[in-house]
Amino acid sequence: MSEYFIYYTEASLVCTIIFGILLMRDLYSVDRQEKQIKFDHALIAFMLYFISDAAWAAIIAGMLPRNRFTVVATNFSNCVIMAAITFLWLRYVMAVEQSPHREKKSSQFAVAFPFLVSTVTMIALYLINPRLLLSDDLELQPAYNIFLVIVPSIYITAVIVYTSRRAHTEKNPFEKRRHLFVGLFPLLVIFGGVFQLLALPKTPIFCFCCTILMLIFYIQSMERQISIDPLTRLNNRRQLLHYLTQESGNHRDGRLTYVIMLDINDFKKINDTYGHAEGDRALVLVADALRKAVNSHGMSAFLGRYGGDEFIIILHPGSAEEIEPLVNEIRAQIEDACRAQGTPYVVSVGIGCDALKDGEDTLQECMRRADEKLYLDKAHGKRQGHTTRGP
Repeated sequence: MSEYFIYYTEASLVCTIIFGILLMRDLYSVDRQEKQIKFDHALIAFMLYFISDAAWAAIIAGMLPRNRFTVVATNFSNCVIMAAITFLWLRYVMAVEQSPHREKKSSQFAVAFPFLVSTVTMIALYLINPRLLLSDDLELQPAYNIFLVIVPSIYITAVIVYTSRRAHTEKNPFEKRRHLFVGLFPLLVIFGGVFQLLALPKTPIFCFCCTILMLIFYIQSMERQISIDPLTRLNNRRQLLHYLTQESGNHRDGRLTYVIMLDINDFKKINDTYGHAEGDRALVLVADALRKAVNSHGMSAFLGRYGGDEFIIILHPGSAEEIEPLVNEIRAQIEDACRAQGTPYVVSVGIGCDALKDGEDTLQECMRRADEKLYLDKAHGKRQGHTTRGP
């Protein structure tokens, strides 16, 4: 039993240290985002669970005294922390998926409600009638297992349903896989716990499973951070290169593929006249308008900041006739956003578009042709007097 305790405790300690390293790295990050903060909350809950679980292993091994206080403290801690982990994971998923009402007080209370009710009820039940949860010989009763399972099940179900719905409506195959992976995480953790319980009860498989999966999420999160433009929150040039590699050859699967290149007319004038902060605001405004326009047309699309004030969209419309309305929608969304935000200018953009051809054509060549058309459009716009102007 002492060997079991040492092995179990070492595993829990190593996993706690790993999570601690991830947590410290995030805490010292200069631009922590909401989803990072929510992820860190889940990390802390996992660390507390590993510590509590190691204490229970010490009681089982006889390294700590087995009395009513130690049994109640460790098992109630395990139950509450397990519920907290699933609650905090749902909060993380809502941040990742950008749930529109996640910061409303009513939404926060609704999400926390099962966790709060379960914790208060379990404590009250123990104070009223301890034997319902723990027998006189310190054996856990079925009622305890109900508390251990029911709240995590509620949160896990909510995560799976929420991410599955997002994946079902998502057009971009990369984002669809991300939605599914985030939703399947709790099931993979449960699988590790069940496998430990049924096959190797003295091996900390659950601890290892949680650590491996959280490391995978952390690595993916870091990769996503370095692939996203920090100002506009669109994909950056690095992610574009990755996307082009992934998409090579996919135009042979029968999908239409179009590339739209876009940049802001007289962007330098905005910086020179109103300052670089206002120039940054214009870039964010255009990025948001691109998202809204593409989403309103329901197309599978890659949106990125190509560099400076230039943007790129790679999309797969159902037909070629959908492209012109989308281009018009982009221009309209940008002008509407300028007026809605009261900017001291109305942004005008140049747009070039080209289709990926059959045969040996490549996305790089298609981008080059779209870029050429972009500058033709800008030249035509100048002749027609279309430029970024006062409101």
